[in-house]
Amino acid sequence: MKMTLQTRVKLNNGVEIPVLGLGVWQAGPGAETRDAVKSALEIGYRHIDTAMAYKNEKDVGRAVRESGIPRGEIFITTKLWNADHGYDKALRAFQASLDNLGMDYIDLYLIHWPVQGLRGETWKALTTLCKDGRCCGVGVSNFTVRHLRELLDSSPVTPAIDQVEFSPFLYQKDLLDFCVSRGIRLEAYSPLTRGAKFKDPAIAAMSAKYDKTPAQILIRWALEHELVVIPKSVHPERIRENAGVFDFSFTPEDMRILDGLNENFRKCWDPTNVE
Repeated sequence: MKMTLQTRVKLNNGVEIPVLGLGVWQAGPGAETRDAVKSALEIGYRHIDTAMAYKNEKDVGRAVRESGIPRGEIFITTKLWNADHGYDKALRAFQASLDNLGMDYIDLYLIHWPVQGLRGETWKALTTLCKDGRCCGVGVSNFTVRHLRELLDSSPVTPAIDQVEFSPFLYQKDLLDFCVSRGIRLEAYSPLTRGAKFKDPAIAAMSAKYDKTPAQILIRWALEHELVVIPKSVHPERIRENAGVFDFSFTPEDMRILDGLNENFRKCWDPTNVE
């Protein structure tokens, strides 16, 4: 599929999400987050990913309002933090995020982490919010196949998204295949390995071959696996660079090479052993 920065893909509930977004994890509250979001929106991004735990929801909301772009054109994701699991606490946490953002609704609300013993009640709260029209879609983050199976076995509502760390060096093929089979869209955070693999020989070779930066190689690889991708940056030039991934594609052989780089390399959390 030919894609552009404006390309959206349909989730299992019919909601459309832009394939590329800006993540604001570790973007400082205040001007740093506001300026990053404003830069992204000026470049043409229409998808911003934040979370209660990032402590910058207010700045995301302010930047969206000050952009002058109609709210309906911008896709906003935020997430429920670990301390807010449980049915009633989740409902209150959602309202707090809504207030922080200064918005009437949230496009996508995610469980940030599969907290043991509570995630089932939390999921019920999220599905209630969706039924009430307070968010357009609900999903999860950092859920493994085991966590997803548990959720699907206990609820008639399938998550729209599972947002996980994903890169050629953490190619979670089993998880991707499972999500595809169940109609769950996989979304990649930390797709750039926080720069740790930019100098890998295979990435360097692809960079030279396609005349693209290592970051662009990594983002394009995820897009070609039909993931939604949310690279993080607070630098306008890099936010622009990260969007320069729609004018090339890999040969099947180069995709096989990139797929073969998996070494279970993580820069963030590992939910594998979470009960």
